[in-house]
Amino acid sequence: MRYLAVGDIHGCCRALVNLAALVPFESDDVVITLGDYVDRGPQSRDVLDWLIAFRASHHLIALRGNHDVMMVQARDNPLDMPFWLGFGGMETLVSYGRDGEPATLLDVPAAHWDFLENACVRYHEIDTHFFVHANAEPNAPLAQQADRILYWQRFGHPAPHPSGKVMVCGHTAQANGWPLHAGHAVCLDTKVYETGWLTCLDVATGVFWQANEDGQARLGDLADLPISV
Repeated sequence: MRYLAVGDIHGCCRALVNLAALVPFESDDVVITLGDYVDRGPQSRDVLDWLIAFRASHHLIALRGNHDVMMVQARDNPLDMPFWLGFGGMETLVSYGRDGEPATLLDVPAAHWDFLENACVRYHEIDTHFFVHANAEPNAPLAQQADRILYWQRFGHPAPHPSGKVMVCGHTAQANGWPLHAGHAVCLDTKVYETGWLTCLDVATGVFWQANEDGQARLGDLADLPISV
């Protein structure tokens, strides 16, 4: 059994499908997606459809990201709508529309809301690693982490967690397209929605796979990357 962590997808379903075939995802894998399924990229609706279908037949642990939070908040409070639209929400609405015209949040299927609100979790941990969308305070147990840290705090220079586990996160986009490796923490947001890549990491071996929206693919190893200090 492999634990496979997938970085921020951001509406890039072509890259997600390519990555799933490249790895490939097997029936006994535990796939942990790090959040930010919507916004910025062109296929947010397709991403959620794919994840819901995949979860029905595979072991998927889906974390919630700040963009997923913003989408739900925009539905619940109209005052939050302009903020969300300015951070990629318009691309999400267009993915639910037709002929390039945006839909409204009333057009989002109930199954998509259920996935974002109920299927997604705040964090996940195993014996050797823990998984969050953005970051974690080093002096607090995961169950006591504030949402503003889990969903919003940038990578920066995180201190080792006292649990001794390696943190795997996304959120802080790496413009160079490579994971950011700090030894005790790894960031897998490799900016797929622009000219970057979608990354999947085998946390036990350090091997990672990357695919992009153009159908390209590449393979790497954390051991070959410089340690960020």
